[in-house]
Amino acid sequence: MKDVSRRDFLKISGTAAVTAAVASCGGSNQVGGDLDPNGHHTGEIPKDKMTYRTNPTTGDKVSLLGYGMMRLPNKVVKSEQDGPQEEEIDQEQVNRLVKFALDHGVNYFDTSPAYCRGFSEQSTGIALKASGYDRSQYFIATKMSNFSPSQFPFEEGVKMFENSLKYLQTDYIDYLLLHAVGGGGLENLHQRYLDNGLLDWLMEQREKGRIRNLGFSFHGEIEVYDYMLEHQDQYHWDFVQIQLNYVDWHNGNNQNPLNPDGEYLYNELAKRGIPAVIMEPLLGGRLAKVPDHVVAHLKQRRPDNSVASWAFRYAGSMPNVLCVLSGMTYMEHLEDNLRTYCPLEPLEEEDVKWLEGETASLIISYPTIACNDCKYCMPCPYGLDIPAIFVHYNKCVNKGNVPESQQAENYQKARRAFLIGYDRSVPKLRQADHCIGCRQCVAHCPQNINIPREMQRIDRFVEALKQGTL
Repeated sequence: MKDVSRRDFLKISGTAAVTAAVASCGGSNQVGGDLDPNGHHTGEIPKDKMTYRTNPTTGDKVSLLGYGMMRLPNKVVKSEQDGPQEEEIDQEQVNRLVKFALDHGVNYFDTSPAYCRGFSEQSTGIALKASGYDRSQYFIATKMSNFSPSQFPFEEGVKMFENSLKYLQTDYIDYLLLHAVGGGGLENLHQRYLDNGLLDWLMEQREKGRIRNLGFSFHGEIEVYDYMLEHQDQYHWDFVQIQLNYVDWHNGNNQNPLNPDGEYLYNELAKRGIPAVIMEPLLGGRLAKVPDHVVAHLKQRRPDNSVASWAFRYAGSMPNVLCVLSGMTYMEHLEDNLRTYCPLEPLEEEDVKWLEGETASLIISYPTIACNDCKYCMPCPYGLDIPAIFVHYNKCVNKGNVPESQQAENYQKARRAFLIGYDRSVPKLRQADHCIGCRQCVAHCPQNINIPREMQRIDRFVEALKQGTL
């Protein structure tokens, strides 16, 4: 597979795989049934049609759909009337989702010590153990998430790894990643992994079998990415996790000039035969919640497919992709993605060009903020709910509820929708007007968003709406 170009792969698989999908799914990979209000099919999902890719290094048969354990469902444990609202992971729901995923062929679960306020690994371990599946039937991916200088010392890295094994209830990690390599440049890379001897130790653990595959996830400065790949003969990366989607393929992150095009990241791996694991195929959900006119644009081409399925088919159609991660908080997300990959119907070359060109241009033309809701910026020392503010703003942009002036035709309706939705989505004490510009969040943002600047812009917009001075 690694010697086949993306164009050749699409030509080869675009007939054979489509024929198989049609035969097994009645004419479309979106298994039959009615559509729910979100455009997701409601028919039965097959348990034996998952598309798998083979890791050329280990021979692992990995499900093309991977479960990202970063956005797990929560439940309220303390209401506003008793004080600030508090939430914790809804373990019962996580158990249900993980079991359903395993039952339908998903066998790759990606977590981190940094996810879900530090509780994702523990929750993942509980759910996998409760599933009843043998440890050999699934792959666990976790990360060395030593972001803070206090975590740079060698002993702290070893402690983090050992804790991961304990929380995940396992004695080995299938896929271990150096987390978010690139942020802070080469100096940060040396401090976290090289100068302290931590990477050498992790490579030793790979030799001992406590780590089965060693790789890294990339966010940030391209010189770091190039450095890691230039030393492939030394490090022998088994896989690399990159951000890839049809908007960023040619455009990079249009709000962050440091982030390179997805095309460059992917091709550098493909030419070395290093399998790619894909994160953010939906750009933190933004490619599933596009403006109404983009929805119509996608539906016109293929009415029976969900908006999100286009992004997942795009990422999955790349021949050097081992696994595509999705943070599936709710069952409907999981079910929709299963229909896309059970089995995958690879995109035709014409569809690829249409997504990378015309469709990407339509989405880029709307001024959403490039937040992926990863929550790396949290907690804010001054209490702001940074991701919730950005999510609400982006949602309103997509729905046309961010009027440019009072002369806009839908000004009153949009004004009401934005302000009422803002108060419902973000408690008043956690809104943008409480940002003091301390910039502690900026260094943690993998998208390199200037968060204080965006907070000031949103706060000015909110005040203008409230005062009627827009």
